[in-house]
Amino acid sequence: MPRRARRNHSPTFKAKVALEVVRGVKTAAELAKQFDLHPNLITDWKTQLLERAAGVFGEVEAASAKPGADLKELHAKIGRQALEIDFLEGALGKTAGPGARR
Repeated sequence: MPRRARRNHSPTFKAKVALEVVRGVKTAAELAKQFDLHPNLITDWKTQLLERAAGVFGEVEAASAKPGADLKELHAKIGRQALEIDFLEGALGKTAGPGARR
């Protein structure tokens, strides 16, 4: 049996199916059979719809309201770690222990 090509569903289609489940007229299993989808996929779409519904009315999520990490601090930390790695690689090359490079 040949595999079916991966399908990409439009956001409109996903919203339509998720709203059908939320309305409760048909179950996720019935809609899965009707639209030839897996019931877990429909349940995921329903969850996403319910989580993001508040954003339609202008509420801002708490995660997006937090300021992002300071990029300068992160770049400085990366630089320090790179220097430490270089130093430790050099120190490891000078030792003759079992972990030394050969």
